[in-house]
Amino acid sequence: MKNAKDLMRFLLKCAVVGLAAAFVLVWWRPQLIGLGGSAAVVHVHDGRAGETDPPAPSNMSEAVLSFAPAVKRAGPAVVNIHAAKIVEERRNPYYNDPLLQRFFGNRGMSPPRRILERTLGSGVTVSPDGYILTNHHVIEGAEKIQVALHDGKTLPATIVGTDPDSDLAVLKVDATDLPAITLGDADNLAVGDIVLAIGNPYGIGQTVTMGIVSATGRSELNLAVYEDFIQTDAAINVGNSGGALIDSHGELVGINTAVLNRDTGAQGISFAIPVGIAESVFEDLVRYGHVRRGWLGIYSATAATGQDSSVSGVQVAAVEPGGPADKAGIKPGDLITAMEGKPVNDTHALMYWVGTLDPGTKVTLTVMHDGASHDAEVKLSERPPLQTQPAPANSN
Repeated sequence: MKNAKDLMRFLLKCAVVGLAAAFVLVWWRPQLIGLGGSAAVVHVHDGRAGETDPPAPSNMSEAVLSFAPAVKRAGPAVVNIHAAKIVEERRNPYYNDPLLQRFFGNRGMSPPRRILERTLGSGVTVSPDGYILTNHHVIEGAEKIQVALHDGKTLPATIVGTDPDSDLAVLKVDATDLPAITLGDADNLAVGDIVLAIGNPYGIGQTVTMGIVSATGRSELNLAVYEDFIQTDAAINVGNSGGALIDSHGELVGINTAVLNRDTGAQGISFAIPVGIAESVFEDLVRYGHVRRGWLGIYSATAATGQDSSVSGVQVAAVEPGGPADKAGIKPGDLITAMEGKPVNDTHALMYWVGTLDPGTKVTLTVMHDGASHDAEVKLSERPPLQTQPAPANSN
């Protein structure tokens, strides 16, 4: 009996030691039993455009994170843009010294030289018949524009129209059956979504960088008059401007435009124009040659509060004579507290909202005048060119 008990104790000890050794082995070398040594991620694949899903990996450690299908779908629609313009070389500042001019006048002072300046950027083909979206600053002042397609062919381009207010432009090349990008929906973007930037940085050739959406609705960056940027940490460098910001399905969600001033030492802060704005500007430029935006005809100051400090809004600094607001009886000093029943607390927000509406649209403004609130119906007119306005930065 005693021998049987000793045998049971011995077997129990062996089992405990064996289980402990197995636990340590599985923890230290999980791949030995097929569990994989790293966290598994799913192959990103949207299953669109007639593609079939890749076979499931036999071992989860073999799963690979890849955006190759998205890049394959969008990449051919991204082009390189080479713009050339003639500029005057800056003269030596000593030429402007009054003392030198007094003694020598203009003798020996040759006129400024005219030199050829080249700029490099990117663009996105949005229709098979050759319409291309890019940034205004990429082709500003250009006298000659060449577009290099994905297949290596280079074509001359003409400017259909530009919109400095949003920093967008539309080009046209004489071609058909071009690969065109699929437009996505930037309104569905959320902070943390993965995005890819495609362009031609520094002229080295098409390059793809990856990041996430860091923020949406960024404004007051002094990059354009109308700002509603997507912020991302995807690397955007010189030559990327005008290129595509795409989602993981390969659909266009933005036009890459700018990075935060590098002099600040900031990294990973880039900005793109949402595709909804780009699409609206594109349609107007193709149809009218310029962008038609709603306009109130006021020049607004900063956000302010009413006399009792309990009401806030946008204070009217000046009113355009004969403009929509003037016709509706709005006066300098009035406080606009709401539009269409929605509170207005920010000058930029009001300007952007009005600019998204078509000329001729009627809007109801809630206005505080001499301490009393009333509603005023305003019929928007078309926003005049910036250069005709005395205060373009705050013109609504």
